[in-house]
Parts: sequence; C-alpha cells; structure tokens
Amino acid sequence: MELFHDANIDWLGKKWYFLGFSLIFSVAGVLSMLFWHHIPLSIDFKGGTQITVPFNAPPNVDDVRAALSQGGVKDFETQRVSAMGGEGGNDVIISLPASSATDANHDAGRIAVENALTNYYKDSGYGKPSVQIVGPTAGKQLQRQAGFATLWSLLGMLIYLWFRFELIYGVAAVVAVFHDTLITVGAFSLLNKEISLTVIAAILTLIGYSMNDTIVVFDRIRENLGLSRRESLSDVVNRSINQTLSRTVLTSGLTFLTVLSLLLFGGPVLRGFSLALTVGVLIGTYSSIAVAAPMLVAYQDWRKAKGKAAALPAKRAKA
Repeated sequence: MELFHDANIDWLGKKWYFLGFSLIFSVAGVLSMLFWHHIPLSIDFKGGTQITVPFNAPPNVDDVRAALSQGGVKDFETQRVSAMGGEGGNDVIISLPASSATDANHDAGRIAVENALTNYYKDSGYGKPSVQIVGPTAGKQLQRQAGFATLWSLLGMLIYLWFRFELIYGVAAVVAVFHDTLITVGAFSLLNKEISLTVIAAILTLIGYSMNDTIVVFDRIRENLGLSRRESLSDVVNRSINQTLSRTVLTSGLTFLTVLSLLLFGGPVLRGFSLALTVGVLIGTYSSIAVAAPMLVAYQDWRKAKGKAAALPAKRAKA
C-alpha cells in the first residue's frame, strides 16, 4: 500500500524550520529539568514510601494535607489521581521521604497515615491503602543501571552503523536518538510526570524504534547514491525520504494509534510507559527526516568547504 505517489517534497529546504522546532522543545525541556520541575523521579529511583489511599468520594486534597499534618506525618507529598491514572480522581498518592523506606518504618508510615486520616479527615471514608517502598541505596543503583542501559544501547548502535554504513551515519543516527530522548524526558519534566522503571523501558523501546526508522531512510540513501553518482547528495536525500515516506507514515501512524490507545485506556500502571511511547513515536519519526538526514548533508557540505579551503592555499603556493 502506498499513500504518496511520486512525492516531491523539499525536506532539506525546510531544515531551518526543523532546527527551530527542535531547539524550542529541547531548550524548554532542558530549562524545566534545570530550573522548574527538574527530572521528576519516581519512588523506583529516589527511594521512599508511597502509599495509595482510595477514598469513597472525591477527596479534598487540602483537607487531606491538613489531616496528615495534624496527625504528625512529616515531609510528605500528595497527588490526587483517578483510576485511569490521570489527575482528579478518588485516589490520593502520599509519598514519604527516603528515610522512611526501611522495613522498620514500613508499617509505621502506613499506620501513621491511616491514623491521621481516621482521626482528622472527616469528608469521607477510605479503603485499604496500598504501600510500596524502595530503599535509597536500591534507588541510586537503579538510577545508575538505567543510565548505563541507555548509554550502552546508544554506543552499540553507533558501532553497528559504523560498520554497516559509515561513521557519519552512526553519529547522525545517535544524535537523532539523543534528540528524541532529550525531548521525551523534557516532556515528562514539563508535565511534571514521574519517570519510573516502566518509562525507562519505554525510552529504550523508542530508541530502537527511532533507530530502525532512521536506518530505513539511510539504507535508501545509500542505495540511491550507488545508482545516481552524479546527483548531488541533497537531491538524493530528498528523493530517498520521499520514497520511504509512505512506509514511514503507515508504520509510525499505526504504532502511534496503538500507543495512544494505551495512553487513553491503559490505566495508571501503563500511564508513564504509554506517554513516553506516544511522545517518542512522534519525535522519533520526525527526527529520522528532520535531524538525521540533514546531518549527512551538513557533514558533506562541511567536507567540501574544508577541501576547497585547503585547495586554495595550495594553488596559490604552486602559482
């Protein structure tokens, strides 16, 4: 099935628009990570105790906070969520600091929260709380392992593309994937959504997905270069992107609809995973066309300019 017959879009002619788009979202995410929400890590990484309390009626979060304070619970954070994982539901997540994440404090934290709500929260009743604890040491170890998993995957892909194509192809693809990861993590920071182990799994998934999409475009570029040696690289790249456009839209479009369904109907367990994939599929498809391919042309233009600059002094010296 082919959606676009004889597409003739000048993708490289729009590279400055693409650059501006990438800069806006990348810089916004970086600023959020540095100054606003930082990187909102879940209990999986920062450690602590997380208590989810299901209320019988929509709770007043201010009253919940007041009840916890009156009950002697300290240094807590609260977040109201729905059964689908969004905000505004009947459940309240109460997060206690990492110092409470020990076996000795496990029951103590839960009992303190239950006593505070029973004695001081009178708006409605609540069900049995569920408790999750992660020690600070385990949280830091998971942070390191998640970072290493991402870096090793990028390094492995760079080496593979170096041997499969050329080094510049590998560098362009890894830069595009890093661009995707940066914008995805930045989106979580801007939305103040926690990054958990399932989100890391989604990021690794989108790294592979984006890389596969980029390789399809690169393979067609290499094939066309062998058939059209006299044609400029810019024309070859534009033609290659247009030739793979139907495949890209069909594959990415169906994947996007799938992960969007997970985001809307998957529930709270899959909320972070599906959000990361939804953002990542869109950005990964975009970067294959707007980031990776233009880097090849920019590198080739830089080599030509460098060669001309080196040839000019040589000609003058010979003269």
